[in-house]
Amino acid sequence: MGVSGECFDVIIIGAGIMGSSTAYQTAKRGLKTLVLEQFDFLHHRGSSHGETRTIRATYPQDYYFPMVMESYKLWRQAEAQIGYKVYYEAHHFDMGHVDDPDFRAVIASCRKHSVPHQILRPDQVAQKFSGRFFIPHNWLGVSHALGGVIKPTKATAMYQALAQKYGAVLRDNREVVDIKRDNQNGGVIVVTAGGESFWGKKCVVTVGAWMNKLVKAVSGIELPIQPLETHVFYWRIKEGHEEKYAIGGDFPTFASYGETYIYGTPTLEYPGLIKVAVHGGNPCDPDNRPWGSGTKMDVLKKWIARTFSGVVDTSDPVVKQACMYSWTPTEDFVIDFLGGRFGKDVVVGGGFSGHGFKMAPVIGQVLADLAAEGEAKGVDMSPFRIGRFVQICRLKEGPGK
Repeated sequence: MGVSGECFDVIIIGAGIMGSSTAYQTAKRGLKTLVLEQFDFLHHRGSSHGETRTIRATYPQDYYFPMVMESYKLWRQAEAQIGYKVYYEAHHFDMGHVDDPDFRAVIASCRKHSVPHQILRPDQVAQKFSGRFFIPHNWLGVSHALGGVIKPTKATAMYQALAQKYGAVLRDNREVVDIKRDNQNGGVIVVTAGGESFWGKKCVVTVGAWMNKLVKAVSGIELPIQPLETHVFYWRIKEGHEEKYAIGGDFPTFASYGETYIYGTPTLEYPGLIKVAVHGGNPCDPDNRPWGSGTKMDVLKKWIARTFSGVVDTSDPVVKQACMYSWTPTEDFVIDFLGGRFGKDVVVGGGFSGHGFKMAPVIGQVLADLAAEGEAKGVDMSPFRIGRFVQICRLKEGPGK
């Protein structure tokens, strides 16, 4: 077979949160699993590091609601196995202009799924949060209990540890440069930059911002997944107000809809600092990043000053952290078989567009189902198929491999 290394039931390329949760699922099912990561485990060059990610069940797109609700349960189950917390409960608060279509869709989703919630006028928002939130006169707020915070680096490490517990083999600093169809024996041969090759019955590709580069190189399929460099900011709460914004009280995770989508979390990792950032970023090459200073900083500062009424210092963020998005035109995920010469032997999971982390437990299940069973169970896959990009994807003649 031209294989220098071992043979596996499933080879997973990429050990961020999606690859790690998938490895846990496949290994738990008794499948011989190999995980290959191009950098060090828990590196800071991708999308699965840092201090916090928001988890919330309210989405304009209705198909995400059941995925998030199932993920809440699966985060708890994984925590019970590992013995420590990665998910911290909080309420959630959405806000937006009364006519904003996405914000209206959030309200509709709450009603459809019978989520207990409050729709609040600006004066009611100020009253409910004791002056910690202020919204414009033509906005509304929606408050509910389905929020929370995930610790991303800790969560990724958790799934790696659980995958290893069930027998998965994890190897970092193994950049994959080729995936070949094994026409003689079936399955695929995965080749690393160091010259190693491994045979797998199935392969799952979860390489984040590198997805389009790798997929195009091995198949000729060009997915419309754009790497974006984004930044997370932590701002100082003025002295005497710090405890009002701490997790564990009644201060929620939050999202502000509009031309600029702004989100944040209560104080958790950095005492006296609050996380507030812009959803989105600047297009980049993940292998040649500018490591810039962030986007829409003026807009963000104005929003903080207005919303927190001067209690949060907007002179400059105290902590800045760089991160990567893998962005699709619709901001919906790509979860599907690669197809072409690979058929159902290669599964891709990417394009999580800066909001997939919270659903990693479910996405890991789905990717494992596709690899092991050839179909996903319990999740509507139609929003995530490659075929929806038929007008965007360009299928080129790939190299003969």
